[in-house]
Amino acid sequence: MDFNPCMKHKVVRKTVREFAEAELGPIAYEIDRDARFPWEVIEKMKPLQYFGLQIPREYGGAGVDSISYAIIIEELSRVCAAVGLCVTVHNSVGAYPIAAFGTEEQKRMFLPELASGERIGAFCLTEANAGSDAGGVETSAVRQGDGWSLNGTKIFVTNGGVCGTALIFAVTDPSNPREAASVFIVSKGMPGFSVGEIEDLCGMRANQVSSLFLEDCCVGLERLLGRAGQGLKIGLAALDTGRIGIAAQALGIAQGAFDEALKYAKERQQFRKPLSSFQTIQNYLADMDTEIDAGRLLLHRACALKDAGRPFGPEAAKAKLFCSGLAVRAAGLAVQIHGGYGYSKEYAVERYFRDAKVTEIYEGTSEVQRMVISRAALTRPE
Repeated sequence: MDFNPCMKHKVVRKTVREFAEAELGPIAYEIDRDARFPWEVIEKMKPLQYFGLQIPREYGGAGVDSISYAIIIEELSRVCAAVGLCVTVHNSVGAYPIAAFGTEEQKRMFLPELASGERIGAFCLTEANAGSDAGGVETSAVRQGDGWSLNGTKIFVTNGGVCGTALIFAVTDPSNPREAASVFIVSKGMPGFSVGEIEDLCGMRANQVSSLFLEDCCVGLERLLGRAGQGLKIGLAALDTGRIGIAAQALGIAQGAFDEALKYAKERQQFRKPLSSFQTIQNYLADMDTEIDAGRLLLHRACALKDAGRPFGPEAAKAKLFCSGLAVRAAGLAVQIHGGYGYSKEYAVERYFRDAKVTEIYEGTSEVQRMVISRAALTRPE
């Protein structure tokens, strides 16, 4: 087991960090303040294949290994978590399920435009009565002639306001909704498919989270992903992959908060000494730095298992649980180190503080992660 990053991963980190600091750094404050999606940066990301990270090369994607993928999401999120969120959701739960469960026709129809960034992907599971309870979906899909008619409302859809392709979870057999969830590929512009108002959120404000409405939205048979009733299987596989991405995003927030706190502690003078000379501040920094290392090791282990073709669900849950909690703790300590300035929007740690919390909620709450982890532990052979 080699704990040192290989040259490829060092180059990936350096390249993405330089891009994020040059392109996202100068606008991170403004796009958060105005809740604006940065299309100008998205256009620069397209030729770099950031939207094809999880898509095989034969369909126009980059097909990178999972550790490279995690590094890219971490480095984007270190500077602007909302853009890191856009990229990871697009790749892990927007495009990956099509690559993993789609027919050859579906892959050739949808993956190239997702890989190029021409269309941004979204994953639409959450409803008013279905979030952590993935089996509580009420959106319906009724067979009509050569297709399906979809009706329902999805809420808190990441990338919802900008998505071009959405994976919609709907029930195809109302008599047995928990066993009959299915996934449909719906494209922007289809009759009956519309976007609601953009949510005014506490954090991740540069990501256009919205509701999506389906009103007699008719889709062809070729837009059913996998088989009817296979939705729960597809959803769980997507969420396992998605948890790697959210763990990486949370890790990026923690690293960004630590970097800002370290810099401030060296520069800020109190009692005619730099803050970094006080043991309490040193303890805060030591705890943050140690936990960031631990989180990265947990994350990269899950990535290595995925790339080896081995089960990685519990490991992804552990990484997501730990890194999301780490993001909240690190951002909180960074604010504390900054004192009153940490509560000012003029300092990046205030944004990290707001962005961190939601990483404990989406792609499965921390409580759900503990369910996944404990279930694996309880059924593990002795």
